[in-house]
This record gives sequence, structure tokens and C-alpha cells, in this order.
Amino acid sequence: LSLKFGDIGNLKGLVIRFLLTTRYYQLSVQNWFSLHRLQLLYNHSIQATFNATRIYAPASHSYHCEHVSSLQRYDALLIPSSANDLSKLWEVTFIDFQIQGFNIQEGHFAYAKDCASFFSPAILMGLVMSLILLLVLAYALHMLIHLKSLDRHYECKASPTYFVQMKDNDMGDEKEPLRSSGNESYELRNEQSCKIYI
Repeated sequence: LSLKFGDIGNLKGLVIRFLLTTRYYQLSVQNWFSLHRLQLLYNHSIQATFNATRIYAPASHSYHCEHVSSLQRYDALLIPSSANDLSKLWEVTFIDFQIQGFNIQEGHFAYAKDCASFFSPAILMGLVMSLILLLVLAYALHMLIHLKSLDRHYECKASPTYFVQMKDNDMGDEKEPLRSSGNESYELRNEQSCKIYI
């Protein structure tokens, strides 16, 4: 697949050539295509060659990626084929890249297989934060389940003390006559023994 740009500035007859291959895989029971190599040509000669990695899709689909580049900050899907050629002097970046080499119908791309992985850094951070929140919630539920009851049960029993009337008048407020005839006995009303169960 060749993209011909013509003359651009000092570049005469710039051409970007994509070498695509197709192969049948028994495990998926279908043909897959892959971008094998990318070549840059101008002045009718090859100036740079890049090997493509991880650019593949089912033959009935297209391939899409936000960035296909030879730069490391874009994950470098294009790698110079040799350290001795001029490829290392070139920096190639395609933005919003989509390609389909086979089974093209009515000039439109088929359903695209995207290069974004299912475990991107943002998704991994979300999973880690969810796990931390889940652990905090589990610890809180554990503490609530094993929380001891703070209800207090009181059992108070009055233990009246009887004694013969004394001549001391200072105890008058705390005494109450029980019988009016015969020997008089008195009860201390404020003396109680209580048991507290916690």
C-alpha cells in the first residue's frame, strides 16, 4: 500500500510504502493481516525502513491506533530495521492512524481493532483504588460485626438494716418508723447494694 504525496518542500516524489502480509491462524479460524514493514522513499530511492510491531488485525477488520510512531514516548511501534541505515535519523509519527489492506468494501474501513490495551495505566489505577476502598469497607464491616454491646443491666436489691431506736437526733432525716406500738425499729432508706452487669 503506497501513499504518494508528490513534491513537498525539498522532498521530491515523497512516498510512504506499507508492506502488509496476511496469514491464516488455525487457533482463531480466520485470516489476520499485519503491517510488516514501512518504507520512506523520495527521489525514487528508499531512505528509511522501519519494522512494525504489534500492528495486526483480523483480515475482515481494520486496525486503528491514536499514535503509530518511531518515538519512545508513543510506545515506538515502528523500529528502525538496522542501526547502520538512515532510519535512525528519521522520526515518523502517524496521528489517528487507521489501515486496512484486505476485504475493503465500498471504500470504507471495516470495524476497527484498536491498539489500546485493556490494562492501560488509568484502568490499573482505577482497579487499585477500588481494591483499597473495598478493603477499607471490609475492615469497617468486620469492626461493626464484632462490636460488643454496651448495654448495662442493673440488679439492685434493697438490704434494709433494722436497729433499735437511738437517742441521736441527727439521724432523723434518714429514719422512718416502721411500727408505732411496742419496740420501734427503723430502716435506713438510702442503703442499698447494687450489682452491675456489663
